[in-house]
Amino acid sequence: MKCPFCDNQDTKVIDSRPTDEGQAIRRRRLCDNCKKRFTTYEKVEEIMFMVVKKDGSRELFDRAKVRNGIVNACKKRPITTEQIEKIVEDIERGLNNMMEKEISSTVIGEVILDNLKELDEVAYVRFASVYRQFEDVNTFMQEIEKLLHKGEHR
Repeated sequence: MKCPFCDNQDTKVIDSRPTDEGQAIRRRRLCDNCKKRFTTYEKVEEIMFMVVKKDGSRELFDRAKVRNGIVNACKKRPITTEQIEKIVEDIERGLNNMMEKEISSTVIGEVILDNLKELDEVAYVRFASVYRQFEDVNTFMQEIEKLLHKGEHR
C-alpha cells in the first residue's frame, strides 16, 4: 500500500480489526520511509449493476439515492439512523445477491416499499406516494385501506 504522505511503496500493517459487523477490515499502517501512520479499509468488492429506469435509460446503481429516498420518507418519524442504514444495507445486499447485471427501477422501488412497510407504515405511504406518483387523495386512501386490511389479518 502506497503511503499517502510521501508516496513510498513500503508500508506495513501494525494493527488489523474487523469493522462494519465483519463486512470490512480496518488496518493501521506505518510508512517505512516517513514513519507516519494511516488507516486503510479492505472490503469485498461488490458487483455494481445498472438500473434500468422507466424510460429505458440506464445508470449505475447509486446507494445514496436509495438512502435519500428512505430518509425523506422517514422524516419526523421515530426511526433511527441505524435502522435506516440497516435497511439500505439489506436492500443493497439483496439486490447484489440477485446476481443480475441490470435491475429495473420498478424492482428496486418494490423492494424499498417492502422494507418500509415492515419498518413504519407512514414512511411506507410517503414513499409509495412519490414512487407510484399518487395523483389524488383517492389513491392515498386506497393504499391506506390496503394497510388497514392487512392489519386485520395479523
